[in-house]
Amino acid sequence: MDLVIDQFGCFVGLKSERVQVRKGKETLQETPLFDLEQVILTGSGISLSTDLVAACADQGIPIHILSYLGHPIASLHAPTLTGTVKTRREQLLAYADGRGVTLAKAFARGKLLNQANLLKYMAKYRKQRDCEQYRDLRDAAIDIEALADQIDRLDATHVDGLRPSLLNREGRAAQRYWEAVGVTLKAELDWPGREHRGAQDPLNMALNYGYGILYSHVEYAVTLAGLDPYGGFTHVDRPGKPSLTLDLIEEFRQPVVDRTVIGLLNRGMRMEVDEEGLLTWETRRELADKVLARFDGMETYEGKKRRLKTILATQAAHVATFVRGERATYTPFVAGW
Repeated sequence: MDLVIDQFGCFVGLKSERVQVRKGKETLQETPLFDLEQVILTGSGISLSTDLVAACADQGIPIHILSYLGHPIASLHAPTLTGTVKTRREQLLAYADGRGVTLAKAFARGKLLNQANLLKYMAKYRKQRDCEQYRDLRDAAIDIEALADQIDRLDATHVDGLRPSLLNREGRAAQRYWEAVGVTLKAELDWPGREHRGAQDPLNMALNYGYGILYSHVEYAVTLAGLDPYGGFTHVDRPGKPSLTLDLIEEFRQPVVDRTVIGLLNRGMRMEVDEEGLLTWETRRELADKVLARFDGMETYEGKKRRLKTILATQAAHVATFVRGERATYTPFVAGW
């Protein structure tokens, strides 16, 4: 399980072989270390003991710290996880040759196909009850698939030469995708369109919060695979920018976060905002629980039904084996519909 602590004033410590969460004199939760996959602290005013950090590092349990909005702040894990050398050397060399082109195209194509498939998933439930929405979603999915096919046909010898054409298709697909999503949302939501940092409306804040949780999983999967989270291909290198994490996250935004958040809204969940303009504790708790539960959802992958968190770890491992020359190509993960 993933342990999420998001209440101001909590102390997270170690008691025997259990993670203990306290607020004042009250014990809120105790969880055995062997049951944990990761610990997520979100918000402010939460403290933790060095004994807990040491125990989690020893057990291979990462601790991720996120802001109230879901923005990643820090991650704590054992330093030996970043001790691999060969994979990182090949990853950096891959940027300058055809391996980088293959990966950049695959990440982008996977993103677009997952956008199209989520729209198809939403459309199939509207075919009988709302023909107009069904057609809008279906047509948008077809348009995005056409852009994904264009990406597949792009030709370049270096990522830098590929990127402008790639980002052009990605941008056009994103505009089409979010326009189609907006058609399905209830009028009272007053959807302004997709906004990233600085979003003020509840839906965009919910999406950003969900992406923050997803980010922590992707970063850890990349690290466990022996890769450098900052050595990406599609995203431009900048100091402090985890480009590879942002590349791989694109394959999982729609199946993990978008499907969850949009589904909650369409089932009547209200995204509550407090007097400071932030998602309320109850809303963040519900979002975290549902997004984390989605990681345990099953998808068909390489001919078998597997949990999404297993698929994520395997995809990161496939990137590593591809750059090391142990795998002929890299194929993006595309969820079913």
